[in-house]
Amino acid sequence: MTVTSDLDTRRRRAAYRAAHRGTKEMDFMIGRYAQATLPTLADPDLGRFEQFLSLPDPELQGWLLKPERIAGLEFEDIILKVRAFHGV
Repeated sequence: MTVTSDLDTRRRRAAYRAAHRGTKEMDFMIGRYAQATLPTLADPDLGRFEQFLSLPDPELQGWLLKPERIAGLEFEDIILKVRAFHGV
């Protein structure tokens, strides 16, 4: 397997995980962001996004909807990018 095909596989898996979170709100917010950004992500950014996707929905939803709670978090940059993508 080549590095390119490995990255493509990881991107497809991440896109699926982002769009099938379990709640429509999270599917929309994270799924649409992933659809727009994953084609350009490579390591280490892809790895960080995969870690971000492994977090539970209630935690992510709280951070996305209440940005005052994200200061200093490990994934603060990703949360801010998702919010900016959606104009919130």
